[in-house]
Amino acid sequence: MTPLLCVFLIAEMGVIMILLFRTPLRKLVMIVLDCLKESRGPVISTVATTLFLILMSCLYSIMRIQKRSIETGAVNPTDQVLLANHILDASLMGFCLFLGLMIDRLHYYVKRFDDAESVKPFVINNKLLETDSD
Repeated sequence: MTPLLCVFLIAEMGVIMILLFRTPLRKLVMIVLDCLKESRGPVISTVATTLFLILMSCLYSIMRIQKRSIETGAVNPTDQVLLANHILDASLMGFCLFLGLMIDRLHYYVKRFDDAESVKPFVINNKLLETDSD
């Protein structure tokens, strides 16, 4: 699960970098994100909910392993390995959820900013026409 989460994390960081800078790829990513959000229904929310539930399961396993080590008083090497693996998975899932939220907000703000820029020349031209007629 760790390699899959690492690849997913790197892909999300790439999408964020593309959305931050005005490049030809940004328009393509915006179209893809529009299609994912609108036409597919609750695809994104289903994936995020599933990832969140797996994160909660990992956190529960971490708590259970820690409780078991406190009860016995000795730390088992197997428990140490399992605990490290669960902590790594939980942190990667948390980062993935956070970056997904960032992508959602960046998509919203970039779309809103691009719409405002497309309206801006018309507003400036109308103000120039109003001042010329005075």
